[in-house]
Amino acid sequence: MTFVGEVLTLVAKDLRLEWRSRARINATLFFALLTLLLFSFAAGPAQALQAANAPGYLWLALLLSSVLLLGESLRIELENDSLEALRAMAVDARALFVSKALTNALFCFLLGVVLVPVAVGLYGAEVKLGFPRLVGVVALGTLAIAAPGTLYATIAVQIRARDVLLPLLLFPVLVPGLLASVRASSLIMQGDPMDQTGSWLLLLAVFDALYWILCTLMYGRVIED
Repeated sequence: MTFVGEVLTLVAKDLRLEWRSRARINATLFFALLTLLLFSFAAGPAQALQAANAPGYLWLALLLSSVLLLGESLRIELENDSLEALRAMAVDARALFVSKALTNALFCFLLGVVLVPVAVGLYGAEVKLGFPRLVGVVALGTLAIAAPGTLYATIAVQIRARDVLLPLLLFPVLVPGLLASVRASSLIMQGDPMDQTGSWLLLLAVFDALYWILCTLMYGRVIED
């Protein structure tokens, strides 16, 4: 089977598993919505302040929720001995990583698409440059989360304190990508008189490329250890 064929087969397998239970998705969605609501309470009644901080709140909620998605995705594989079975079948480690990261990116993206209108309505924010551009930022940002998130989730899931270890490993690595995502989202939501959005999107795309290339190369060593 070719590399692309392996990736597609593994992605289909992951999607079937998620569709059968849907418990992880439902729990993550509830957590993300609750996080957005808590941020609105923390900001107080000042509507202007909430609207100005809406992009940051959106990405923090998405980042915190993604930890649940990432951790559970690998825990299921470990409990079912799926990783060991795939390694015994000599599945390419790069295909295994890309398939798992793509599945995680898809779920994070769908979660982000749901959270965007909720955040806009909850915080009274605007999207001056249009929702399609904001959805594009969400797509690039979730790609930045999914690649290192999948790598570190594979490391953390084999350790007893995985719920603590995963965010400790992941958050520092994601700071550059998260900052670019927040800044691009802010410009799209609040206006971009100096036309800076393209530069931030390019920077985010560069981070995506670096994350995916490096994590793909490193994943074989991680599952072997």
